[in-house]
Amino acid sequence: MARIITYKEKDCFIHRLCGLTKLIFFILWTLTTMLTYDTRVLGVMLVSSIVIFKFSKTDWKQVRSIFCVVLLFLTINVLAIFLFSPYEGCKIYGSRIDLFRITERYTITAQQLFYELNVVLKYFTIIPSVFMFITSTNPSEFAASLNRIKLPYTASYSVAIALRYVPDVQTDFNRIKNAQEARGIEMSSKANIFSRIKNMSAILFPLVFTSMEKIDSVTNAMELRGFGKHKARTWYSARRLKKSDYIIIFLTVVFSAVALIITFWKGSRFWNPFV
Repeated sequence: MARIITYKEKDCFIHRLCGLTKLIFFILWTLTTMLTYDTRVLGVMLVSSIVIFKFSKTDWKQVRSIFCVVLLFLTINVLAIFLFSPYEGCKIYGSRIDLFRITERYTITAQQLFYELNVVLKYFTIIPSVFMFITSTNPSEFAASLNRIKLPYTASYSVAIALRYVPDVQTDFNRIKNAQEARGIEMSSKANIFSRIKNMSAILFPLVFTSMEKIDSVTNAMELRGFGKHKARTWYSARRLKKSDYIIIFLTVVFSAVALIITFWKGSRFWNPFV
């Protein structure tokens, strides 16, 4: 049976943090990763992400399938960068060291490999924090945290519903996939990649229609209960910030500030080891 990526209550330090703390960490961590191309900063962040992922007690088997999909997407992205801009790294770092030639148009350079290494590091820095955030944050508490930073409670509640709906979508996907395979539509590794992509439409369309039906049911139920009538609401799952939350927020802000200072110290967000 396929593992479902969803929130599970666990007794560990990260799970005991307030949803607002994890939200601030996730936003600052993601922004820092997106802005920097400094390999030194990304290396530290990658190690930190792996340590945080380990401390969150996230089950690897629970996220393995999604990680494989992300890895496939990353491979396609890296190849596309090289195919469409094989000398982007040379332009960025202002030099060129040829390693070996593939064709007349494509030559592997040290600068291009280094640039694409940074792209890979950026992905692997964010991915563990995304998994940690999803599996360690109560959707209702997360909605309360969004409302606390002045996001309208209707929008906050929509985010909570979306997070709660992710496991349902995964369950429906697996159920429809098993039903289609029982009808003789091959979607396992036995079929070639093009056949699997073509056969995927046999899952996507029923999944979309099933999801739309559930959305309509939830919308009608919320309207019948008068959701959105009042300007404010209370939250059952809201938490107050504790000492540990303030410490983590402080450390996250300091780390992000230091990382960005190091990144832009010489006026460029690219660390150049070729000078």
